[in-house]
This record gives sequence, C-alpha cells and structure tokens, in this order.
Amino acid sequence: MPRVVHFEIPVDNPERAVKFYTKVFSWKIEKWPGPVDYWLAMTGDDKEPGINGGLTRRSEQMRAVTNTSEGTSLDDSIKKIEANGGKVVTPRMTIPGVGYMVYFEDTEGNFSGAMQMDKAARWLA
Repeated sequence: MPRVVHFEIPVDNPERAVKFYTKVFSWKIEKWPGPVDYWLAMTGDDKEPGINGGLTRRSEQMRAVTNTSEGTSLDDSIKKIEANGGKVVTPRMTIPGVGYMVYFEDTEGNFSGAMQMDKAARWLA
C-alpha cells in the first residue's frame, strides 16, 4: 500500500516560516542547494515513525497543504503556536483511541493539525 513519505508546505516568507516551524516543533530546516528555492524539513529521528518534507515558495501550482504534526503535549503545542504568530482555528478535539488534536493556521496562512497521541483517549460523557 502506498504511504505518504514527504510533504510540502507553500510559503510566502520562507525565513518567517522556518522560524515558526523550528520554534513550534523543533524541526531542523535547511536550504536545499539545488537550482530552486526549497527548504528541507527534517521532522525527527529517521529511526522513528514519521515523514520529512519541505517548504517551497507559494505559487499557482503550490497553494495549500494540510498535514498533522505530533507533539508530546497538545497544550504546549497550542501555547507555542500562538506565541509564534499562529492561530488555533478549532477547539481541542478528542479522537477516541488515538489522542487529541487541534487545527491551526501558521504564519503563512496554511491549515495544519497538531496532535498528542493517547490510546486511552475517550469521548467525555
């Protein structure tokens, strides 16, 4: 079965976007030495589940992306998102047996998700 192995986030201001994702999720982002403006985003240890991706300048072809990033504490992620210019756009949600998440808008206007895994997560009565 095919799996997602890479993501791209279109940005208007690469420096601002790099600062945002570095501070919120501790991603390591480096400018690609190739012929186009592209920033490689390493999201964690390659021995752990997950994917890496990139930031690219927004264009007619590359206008939007939605991805979900996992943190150890959703509350901490929300605080960092807001402290670094992002905006949480949904209330905290419970996904039973999976965890908790919110959707947010980053400094570039992209819609993404932040999640805290918790297999014990249950709907509140």
